[in-house]
Amino acid sequence: MELKNAVAIVTGSSSGIGAAIAQQLAAQGCHVTITYSRNPEGAKQTADRCAALGGQTLICKADVSEDSDCRALVAATLERFGRLDILVNNAGTTKFCAHQHLDGLSKEDFLGIYSVNLVGAYQMTRAAEAALRSRPVAHIVNMASIAAITGVGSSIAYAASKGALVTMTLSLARVLGPQIRVNAICPGFVAGEWLKKGLGEPIYEAIRQQFADISPLKATATPDTVAQTVLALIGGADWTTGETLIVDGGAHLHTAPLRR
Repeated sequence: MELKNAVAIVTGSSSGIGAAIAQQLAAQGCHVTITYSRNPEGAKQTADRCAALGGQTLICKADVSEDSDCRALVAATLERFGRLDILVNNAGTTKFCAHQHLDGLSKEDFLGIYSVNLVGAYQMTRAAEAALRSRPVAHIVNMASIAAITGVGSSIAYAASKGALVTMTLSLARVLGPQIRVNAICPGFVAGEWLKKGLGEPIYEAIRQQFADISPLKATATPDTVAQTVLALIGGADWTTGETLIVDGGAHLHTAPLRR
């Protein structure tokens, strides 16, 4: 896909991975709709950085768990830019809860996490379908997680929601072709404030070091390195759909050392 003058919606782009994706798209000449649910200051900072890189921006407050917000977000993007080429379903939420603590997750916790991580991505895709189909080539990227593959994450509910998102990616890839490519990205441990705040700094640092130690690349991902992969998929993989790409520096390859 030619990224110059393309138009993208990146949900949850007021900070972290979403902000990095928006900025890297802008650096390639994309115009970007930046969304937030609770962080207008972060969204403004993302927009300012995108503008400095040459991209036009639109900031929208949107809760992707609300279908009306999803439809309004797409409508506002089309009114501002006249087209839509890329949808990055990045908005996500969790509740940090040790997996062995089953009483730590309620039905309401599960439904709240699923409503954003899975249903939100579905509703955004549905709202954007017609606009994306009108383009010769369009891309949807769903931000899943290594938790979808390993079942290990901030909570069982989070891991299950991301596993469902990977499955939904397969289903959508089947029905949205030939115009729309649908793929998922599964980041591993991503260094940043979101995990540090959720885990607490001592646990965060211990886990970060553990992942760096077992990774063949001896490092953990950052929002920028994940965004690089998203950009590569959108900009250079028009013949790829229905795929799930793990981005964890190879940490998932770790096994016990072979005896010599």
